[in-house]
Amino acid sequence: MIFLKLFYEFFKVGLFSVGGGLATIPFLEEMAQRTGWFSVGQLADMIAISESTPGPIGVNMATYVGFTTAGVLGSLVATLGLITPSVIVILIIIQILNRFRESGAVQSVFTGLRPASLALICAAGISLVKVSLLNLDLWKESGAILDLLNWKCILLAVAVYFLIKKFKGHPGIYLGASAVLGIVFKLGA
Repeated sequence: MIFLKLFYEFFKVGLFSVGGGLATIPFLEEMAQRTGWFSVGQLADMIAISESTPGPIGVNMATYVGFTTAGVLGSLVATLGLITPSVIVILIIIQILNRFRESGAVQSVFTGLRPASLALICAAGISLVKVSLLNLDLWKESGAILDLLNWKCILLAVAVYFLIKKFKGHPGIYLGASAVLGIVFKLGA
C-alpha cells in the first residue's frame, strides 16, 4: 500500500510542478505536513543534498523520500511516480506540436505557463530562505528581532556569493566547502 501511495503522491507532484525541480518544493512542503513522511527541516536537508548531487533536484528528492519511507523499492517507485507524468505529457505534446506548431493558441499556452513557473520557483525560493536563513521558532519564543535571523548561515551565504562573483569557480567547490563549514560550525544546530 505504501508503494501505491508513494507513486500516487509523486505522480501528482510530477504532474503539477511546472518549471523544474525547485517548483516541486511547495508540493513537497504540503506533502510533508499531510503524510508525515518527512519534516520541513528534513526537506531543507533534502534540498541541500539534492542540489549538491548529480541529477535533477526533483528526481533526487523523490528518490530520497522514497528511500527514507520504504527503502530501495520505495525510492524507485517515488522516482517513477515523479517522472511518469512528464513522459506522458511529452509524448502528447510531441503529437500536438507537430500538428499545431504555428497555432496562436499553442503560443498563448506557453506564454501563460512562464509566469506560473516563475511563481512556483519564487515560492520555492521564499521557502528556502525561511528554512535556511530564518529562525522562526526561536523568534516566536524570544520575540527578539536578532533571534529571527540565522546569522551564521547568512554570513556563509554572503561570503559564498562574493567568492563566486570574484573567483568564478565550479559550483561543486562552493557546495563542498559550504557542507564542510556547516559540519565544522554546526550551522544547522
